[in-house]
This record gives sequence, C-alpha cells and structure tokens, in this order.
Amino acid sequence: MVGLLGGAILFLYGIIATRQEFASFGKVYAAYGGVFIVLAVLWGWGIDHRRPDVSEWIGAAICLVGVTVMLWRR
Repeated sequence: MVGLLGGAILFLYGIIATRQEFASFGKVYAAYGGVFIVLAVLWGWGIDHRRPDVSEWIGAAICLVGVTVMLWRR
C-alpha cells in the first residue's frame, strides 16, 4: 500500500513539475535533483547514522550552488 501511494505521489510530481510557469521543466527538474542530493546526504546522517565526510558536504554544496546559478535568471 505504501509503495502504491509513493508511486502515485511521484507520478503526480512528474506532472506538476511540467506545469511550472516560472521556469522551464529542465530548470525545475535540475533544482529538484540538487535538493535531492542534499537530502540524501542528510538522510544517511539522520536515518542510517552515517556521518557525512567533508567531500560529501562539499559535493552537496556544489550541487546547491549549481541550482542557484541555474535558477538565478528566468
């Protein structure tokens, strides 16, 4: 049941992201990817109790900088 709900939510996200008017779908999807990477690092730290090392924090920061650059101008 949880898997079906998760699948439905991901499906709806895919549709909603294509309807964003403020930016192109590529920018929205790339921003999601950058945030996903940071959340994956935090997930590993909070849920799996694996503390990220310096290179993981730097990589996550680079991703957020990339997202910021992409979304800077519309």
